[in-house]
This record gives sequence, C-alpha cells and structure tokens, in this order.
Amino acid sequence: MRKPRFKKNEFTDAIFENVWKINAQADENAEMLRVSVDTKATVPVGEYSRDGQSRCLKPVAALDHDMHPMEKLTPGGILEAVSGQAFLFFTDSRKTSDFIVDGLHAWWQSRRRKYNRVKQLVINMDNGPECSGRRSQFLYRMTEFADRTGLSVRLVYYPPYHSKYNAIERYWAGLEKSWNGYLLNTVSVVLQRAGNFCWKGMKSIVRLFDVVYEKGVTVSGEDRAQLEERLHRDPDLPFWDITIYPKAVF
Repeated sequence: MRKPRFKKNEFTDAIFENVWKINAQADENAEMLRVSVDTKATVPVGEYSRDGQSRCLKPVAALDHDMHPMEKLTPGGILEAVSGQAFLFFTDSRKTSDFIVDGLHAWWQSRRRKYNRVKQLVINMDNGPECSGRRSQFLYRMTEFADRTGLSVRLVYYPPYHSKYNAIERYWAGLEKSWNGYLLNTVSVVLQRAGNFCWKGMKSIVRLFDVVYEKGVTVSGEDRAQLEERLHRDPDLPFWDITIYPKAVF
C-alpha cells in the first residue's frame, strides 16, 4: 500500500470530496443504493428523566439520575439516504462490529425485495472503533455480507471528527427529541417509541437482537492476509474508501 499523496492540511478536504462524489453517483444510479449507518450511546431503561418536554397536561414524574440502571439498550441505525426509511436495531449486550453487521443483514432481509435491482451498496459511516477501515472483524464480516447477499459493498467514511455530516445523525437528533419526553421504563416502551417515530413520513422499522456480543474479536495471521486480498482500497484514501466484491459463483 503506497503512501497517500495528500499533505496533512489537505486530508480532510480530500475525504469530503471523495464522499460527495461517490454519494452523488450512488443517488443517481438505480443499481446503487446508499445508506447511512451508525450506532448511538446506550439508553438506560427505567424511570429516568431524559431532559425532554412531556406532551402530557400533567408533568411526568421521573428520577433525576441513572446511577445504576437495571437494563440498558444500545441502538444501531441504518438510514436509506434517498427514501428516508430508517431501520433500527437494538441490543442489551455490547456494541461491536458483529452487532453492526448483524443489523445490516437484518435490514437487507427486510428490504431486498424493494431493491431487487440494486447491485452495489454504498455505506456512509464514521471511522469509529467498531467499524473503521482498520477493524479486521468488521471488514471480515462485511466480506461475508457481500458473499451472502451478492452485493458489492463500498465503505465510504467521513473525515475524523466530522461524523455530524453523516445523514443518520439528523435522524438520531429527531428521534432523541421525539422520545425524550417519555419515560423509557421498559424495553417494550423503547421499541414502541422508536417504531412510532416518523422520518420523512415513514415509521421506523425496529428489531431487537437476543445475542451476546463479545468485544475483542479480531482476525489475524494468515486469515488477516487473506482478508486483505478481498479489500479493494482506494490508493490515496486506503482506510476511507474500501470496496468489497462478492465471490463469484460458478
């Protein structure tokens, strides 16, 4: 892998230009589908105040701190950039690469009939620790996703500290504003409130994963070398633009 040609002060601009170019191409091509993917901070489940405004005539009583919540849920999300359809997936386990890719699998299973003409999936995301262009387990699981779905996958990352430009961030802000006025006191209430939230006139699709996710899972040694052969990295932005093609079936 050759050294990127950009100077330090040009790096962010180069990443942005790459994102905008690829996004425009994807949105204009019926055989390409662009989605925005991200996870959010853990949501404590209980009688806790979320600093929102109640929609009730009578104020809702809530605890003013969440020192030891009995339950927590971590949300992940996939936003279809053009249509605005959102798919939310939750776990009460850890936020990991496997959690993110399981969410992608569940989303595609629910939407593949609608997008039966799509051949390439363009995924916008930040370069966080669970899904970065260096995270071997995430990249390995994405090669599995490509092989199982038959889709080529292009991972297109926003620059460091600029994740706010990722489309799903605006969705998260809307969801927070929507559900902060309620007591998210049970898992079912969290899922119901998430599912009732509308974005661009469409209710969110919601799933709960009953899976234990382990942190620290990596690919190394010979397996890592074989994985790298599957990854088509942009020569100038090798960790910010990665394409994975499905294995050919004869």
